[in-house]
Amino acid sequence: MAKSPWAEPAGTALRAAGVRLDSYDPAATPGFTGGKKLGEQLLGKRGRVLSELQEMLFANGRSGDHRNLLLVLQGMDTAGKGGVVRHVIGMVDPQGVRHAAFGVPTEEERRHHYLWRVRRRLPGAGQIGVFDRSHYEDVLVVRVQKLVPQAEWEQRFDEINRFEREVVDAGTTIVKVAMFVSLEEQKRRLAERLERPDKYWKYDPSDIDDRARWPEYQQAYQDVLDRTDTDHAPWYVVPADRKWFARLAITELLVDALTGLKLTWPAPHFDIETEKAKLAAG
Repeated sequence: MAKSPWAEPAGTALRAAGVRLDSYDPAATPGFTGGKKLGEQLLGKRGRVLSELQEMLFANGRSGDHRNLLLVLQGMDTAGKGGVVRHVIGMVDPQGVRHAAFGVPTEEERRHHYLWRVRRRLPGAGQIGVFDRSHYEDVLVVRVQKLVPQAEWEQRFDEINRFEREVVDAGTTIVKVAMFVSLEEQKRRLAERLERPDKYWKYDPSDIDDRARWPEYQQAYQDVLDRTDTDHAPWYVVPADRKWFARLAITELLVDALTGLKLTWPAPHFDIETEKAKLAAG
């Protein structure tokens, strides 16, 4: 058997506990000993495993199993959240995926509690849910841009922990991924968007304003990791300067989470031999 290029499991190498963002290297490849070529080859192989596990989850959901999985993606603009949706989640059957991208709240959403819109987009039985941004915007953007008083966003940490405990108890496995890109790499990616007509739509002038608030965002993210990394809803920190690694790492986290469900193919609700006989007679 070939030696694994992972010196330790991705879930161990990427766990948020103890991570300090002020000394974090967004170009690192924690736990992975191979390079880009091997990483891209491995992504395809692990993607096929992910696809089979996802189909098994979906099949069980159609057969009465209420369990599901929720992938939460958080990161500054250009961190690669959309690329993960396209290149990782894109490897599985879309009928078993529920994707939600949380932007600026609508007028209707503002009339409700901030978790209202999140609850409405949770995955159903047998689904993989994907949050591209999430309820964590309400302790990140809201905090840095001073949209609500500190006393209000401070109490949300405990509220979010309770909410996630409730979701897990209802049968959801939560995988939270914080993707971190360096200032230099973000600048390069933003510049590319300004040079390519097919990327103009992704450019937002407010991204430049957010760059000026980088230290504030880093502190906000640090507090999120410190205060909402729990055993029932763990945070994983993924360096995002190397897109190939980020995609591989998140694929591994999803494979591990689905493997942990110990899924099997659902048993038939009919007699197989009887159906074979009927089919042969027809």
